[in-house]
Amino acid sequence: MTLDRQASFELMCEYTASDSLRRHMLTVETAMRAYAKKLGEDEVKWAVVGLLHDFDYEKWPEPPDHPMQGCKILKAMDYPDDVIHAIQSHVEQTGVPRVSLLDKALFACDELCGFITAVAYVRPAGIEGMKAKSVRKKMKQKSFAASVSREDIVQGAADFDVELNEHIDFVIQALQANAVALKMATP
Repeated sequence: MTLDRQASFELMCEYTASDSLRRHMLTVETAMRAYAKKLGEDEVKWAVVGLLHDFDYEKWPEPPDHPMQGCKILKAMDYPDDVIHAIQSHVEQTGVPRVSLLDKALFACDELCGFITAVAYVRPAGIEGMKAKSVRKKMKQKSFAASVSREDIVQGAADFDVELNEHIDFVIQALQANAVALKMATP
């Protein structure tokens, strides 16, 4: 199968009604594409992984149904095995190990994108001017974006072999480049 971003976007929209969940997948897509470009990897493949990683969440929110039910759909549609593996591996309860750079990038970007989005929503300037320091400060507030796993953010950066502040700044910069479309800044 040749990966098609538009067809993948339509699949995501078919299974996901929530605007906030769609926006989350779009932020992860943005971060994944930026990392693929930086690392000389397949930008479309990495973007599609980010775009589809939670597409089944509304229908099957409990692990391991999420993401395994969605991966059955992707398999039936002939998505590449490495795309499916990366999506399976981003949820601990699947027991699928993160082995490839693609797997590790998805895990590293997923929770961090959610957290950065939450921080952007409470800042008057949104994501504009955001730095790792302000994200790290918010990470210390357990009541802020309480559902986001700080441990996964830290572990994701470590497994991806990137220093945490560098990782946070890189993802912020990737999202800033698309901030208006991601509704993280005003036009």
